[in-house]
Amino acid sequence: MNQYQEAIQNYKENVGAFQEISPDFTKAYNDFTGVCFSAGSISEKNKHLIALGVSLASQDEYCILYHTMEALHQGASDREVYETLQVAAALRGGSAFSQVTLVRHALDEFKQAIQ
Repeated sequence: MNQYQEAIQNYKENVGAFQEISPDFTKAYNDFTGVCFSAGSISEKNKHLIALGVSLASQDEYCILYHTMEALHQGASDREVYETLQVAAALRGGSAFSQVTLVRHALDEFKQAIQ
């Protein structure tokens, strides 16, 4: 077992321990996510690629590992996983760049206040 498999196993063990504390919540959560990730108009593979992109953008390491593994299990290629990473990188970079209007207006306002 490699370090990434160990991390997922560790996560599952801790979810199991939490389930003993809060079985109703854990069951409801597992049922909910099971429905969310089941095939529908979007395939299971693409749902895991979407989740991987969100996980990358939010820097959730356990979800990055889990959804990479699940995307592969559902037949995703290395290229699809890397393109998902590229989209997440564009989104994160885009969120910073999209603030250009706020920064320009703030500069104008602050410069006027200083003068």
